[in-house]
Amino acid sequence: MSMTDKIRDRLETAFSPTELEVVDDSESHRGHAGYQEGGESHFNVRIRAAEFAGRSRVARHRAVHAALGDIVPRIHALALDIDS
Repeated sequence: MSMTDKIRDRLETAFSPTELEVVDDSESHRGHAGYQEGGESHFNVRIRAAEFAGRSRVARHRAVHAALGDIVPRIHALALDIDS
């Protein structure tokens, strides 16, 4: 299973989002720190879920990081766009 699929599966399980987009943006970072041949090092995530309503930006980010768990240390960059 790809890292993109793992991220998607964990976020779907944790938040039942109304919108979820996980993009492997690694290729645009070729030659930069943390780039890995074959990708799966830089990700952009856009997620919308009712569970985020009323939470601060920091609390939303912490919730996503907690849901991803052991995946977070295995990737170099994770850009999050989170809303309810």
